[in-house]
Amino acid sequence: MTALAEPIAPESSVPPAQGNTSPRRLTLDPVLMMLAAMAVAIALTWIIPSGQHKRVSDAENASVVAGTYHTLPKPIGLDSLLPHAPIPGVARPVSPVAMATAIPRGLIRTAPLIVMILLLGGMFGILRASGALDAGIRRLLALSGGKPVILVPVLMIALSAGSTFLGMVTEYLLLIPVILALGRNIGRNDMFGFALITLAAKVGYLASVTNPLALLIAQPIAGVPVFSGLAFRLTIWAVFLAIAMVAVLRTGRGASEPAALHHEPLAGRHLIVLLIAGATLATLVTGSIGYGWKDVEFSATFIVSAVLMAIVSKVPPARAVHLFVEGMHMMVLAAVLVGLGRSVELILREGQILDTIIEAVSQQIHGLSPLAVAPILMGCEMLLTLLIPSTSAKAALSIPILVPIAATCGVSAQTTVLAFLLGNGLVNMFAPTSGMLLAYLATAGIPYTQWFRFILPLFALFTLLSVIALMIAVATGY
Repeated sequence: MTALAEPIAPESSVPPAQGNTSPRRLTLDPVLMMLAAMAVAIALTWIIPSGQHKRVSDAENASVVAGTYHTLPKPIGLDSLLPHAPIPGVARPVSPVAMATAIPRGLIRTAPLIVMILLLGGMFGILRASGALDAGIRRLLALSGGKPVILVPVLMIALSAGSTFLGMVTEYLLLIPVILALGRNIGRNDMFGFALITLAAKVGYLASVTNPLALLIAQPIAGVPVFSGLAFRLTIWAVFLAIAMVAVLRTGRGASEPAALHHEPLAGRHLIVLLIAGATLATLVTGSIGYGWKDVEFSATFIVSAVLMAIVSKVPPARAVHLFVEGMHMMVLAAVLVGLGRSVELILREGQILDTIIEAVSQQIHGLSPLAVAPILMGCEMLLTLLIPSTSAKAALSIPILVPIAATCGVSAQTTVLAFLLGNGLVNMFAPTSGMLLAYLATAGIPYTQWFRFILPLFALFTLLSVIALMIAVATGY
């Protein structure tokens, strides 16, 4: 039976032999993890005093004004258990009842991104059923001889370059099933494919050599030229990526027998479908960088691409619609997790404790050696990343406060930006509050606990190297 007549079933993306199905092994449901994070966020609003800085505007992610922090009165009593209308100049702990309202609010705030993820799944449903994906993987294996030592460096450099130079992360959701299938065909388990694409993206974002999503916000706030200091960040990227490659090459050996290599050329329709997929990715990058495209434009691109793939593959319209909806269904969990991640941030903002946390840290670094201050700044950003996965929100909140304080300790604005990038990138490798990481895991069918065990040694090594890098930055006047 042809691939068009028999599409790959959703559950086939994670073979039973690869998954953690043992009842003795602890697995954490990603939705329950997000709900637990929301409960912790609510509890923090009852424990941590509230306060705020003045902002340069009324926008949600507007930059704060350093030196303007002031505490807010926060009456706590039984009446605080019920939601109240906000009162200017007065804070309130977030009511436990707000946990229910925060969920739809987070989903609404991220609606464009959620729609984009769902439509991405729909397009992938058409791509998968066309048979072009399997044919392309077989051809790639034949060209490389099925050798991981060739595939891993080539793929990771390409993927990580997109992340570190262009800020690509969400776009790689499209490639997760592809890389997983590639790994299975060379006899590796699903963690091999997932680690390949996730580490490539995360290391790239950590270094952010010219990542516009991070640098166009962070560096202007810090008062340094956009994209300046890239040579040092490029060195960090090269070192961290090389370590990540070694880790991936050591993953999942002997999980299964490698697939037989096929040396036949791609069929014409398969080649055209794969070219459409490649053109889709190129269009996303060009639209984002050159024309300021956002989630709505990305979603429209996926729809157009799905239509073109269906036409080339000669899929009847009714069948194409079914495949598209089936593909969307597979991405529902990933989309919901992104919305829940935003819900956590909304709770913390409503409780007005984020400014208090950053102010408390800034008060502790006065008078310390610059060699100690730079890693502390990174630690501060790591803490904030657990609370606010959004890079732009953290930049607007922390950098205006930390840059002048760090300067009094002998730490330059450029090094402060580096500490921000490293802290943000390190924690986003495993943060249970990162909706995008959980979306990656949901797409791949990898349990969070399995990923946490894998990434923990690398996280510790990368953290140590980041501290050393910051000390070198201070010592060289970076």
